[in-house]
Amino acid sequence: MTGRSGGSRRVPRLLGRPVPLSQVAWLTLVWLLLWGDLSVGNVLGGLLGGLLVVWLLPLPVVDTGVRIHPVAAAAFLVVFAADLVLSSFRVAFWALRLGTLPPVEIVEVRLRTSSEVMTVFITVALSALPGSLVLEVHPVERALVLHMLGITGDVPAVVQADVTRLESRILAAFGTRSDQEELR
Repeated sequence: MTGRSGGSRRVPRLLGRPVPLSQVAWLTLVWLLLWGDLSVGNVLGGLLGGLLVVWLLPLPVVDTGVRIHPVAAAAFLVVFAADLVLSSFRVAFWALRLGTLPPVEIVEVRLRTSSEVMTVFITVALSALPGSLVLEVHPVERALVLHMLGITGDVPAVVQADVTRLESRILAAFGTRSDQEELR
């Protein structure tokens, strides 16, 4: 017997409906945390409630397209942490320069990926960096409109290069094989 995704993973069934045990366990844990008391009655009530919820309200099987590649993910996190520190110093530098307005630019950058999930990852990462904010996302055109603070020089080229490097690191860390092949 296979699950709805057609994979080889077995999902137990109750009266013909699949019952994912991981979801039952998760709902039981939430139930116990809400009650704040570990007792046999609460565990049984959580199991029964979780079983009832997943049986009555089945969720569709969704493949988000996210794959974690541990070495690339660790490299991404290290570089992203460094980017956070550098961006924080850049914003602090401009904030402490009294009487001088920082350079502010609205820049449109192109993404190479067509994956919506990877575009969300990139958008979140860019918005988390101090001094940058994603204003608009154009998925059909594979473009982001960014508000950038404190960048000097050829701003569009600098920002495009930074976003392309970030996109490559995210796809290497979390993308599927087809996401990664899209960059080649």
